[in-house]
Amino acid sequence: MEIKNRIQKGIYLVVDPSMDETILLKRIEQALHEKIVALQIWDNFQEEQKIIPLIDKICELCHSKEVPVFINNQWELLGEAALDGVHFDEIPEDIKKIRRKIGKQFLSGLTCNNDLSWVSWAEKNRFDYISFCSIFPSSTSNSCELVDFETIKKTKEKSSLPVFLAGGINPDNIKELNELDFEGVAVVSGIMNTDRPQKAIQNYLKKLNL
Repeated sequence: MEIKNRIQKGIYLVVDPSMDETILLKRIEQALHEKIVALQIWDNFQEEQKIIPLIDKICELCHSKEVPVFINNQWELLGEAALDGVHFDEIPEDIKKIRRKIGKQFLSGLTCNNDLSWVSWAEKNRFDYISFCSIFPSSTSNSCELVDFETIKKTKEKSSLPVFLAGGINPDNIKELNELDFEGVAVVSGIMNTDRPQKAIQNYLKKLNL
């Protein structure tokens, strides 16, 4: 799959690889009937899990719809699987060294909080997007601090990086984000914990003011 230079606007799907594989792949396949801009595999693998074969199955599904696939944090896996990028939860110690070791073009994203220096770092190091976490309290984003909306507004004033919002976002509270300028939302449980992920994405897209 040829890497596109810019992440599009819309739904950024995050999946938990510890989910039963059959259910996981079925729900990803269903979700891909709707437009999603990227898929991230959360680094929540089980012990003894066959990681590379699972990642390659997910990549095969996504690439058939031209959806890029990111791995969360474990950048070393870009050399072993058909991944398109890596999403870091924290600023990596030596991004130049990481890029040299990966040895191929890849997409990169960074989770940001209320510290605007992280945004500056991501822009300086030519990242492809940033994601703010957590926008609302969330069981899957319980390690993130709540992000002040003013932080997001200041970011859009100073930075040209695409901005995604993550953490506790659902179709009922999306309207609270109308005052913000952003490219999309990252969703985990709101889509993957339902038997009808395609319908769930439709509900998000109806409410998103993009």
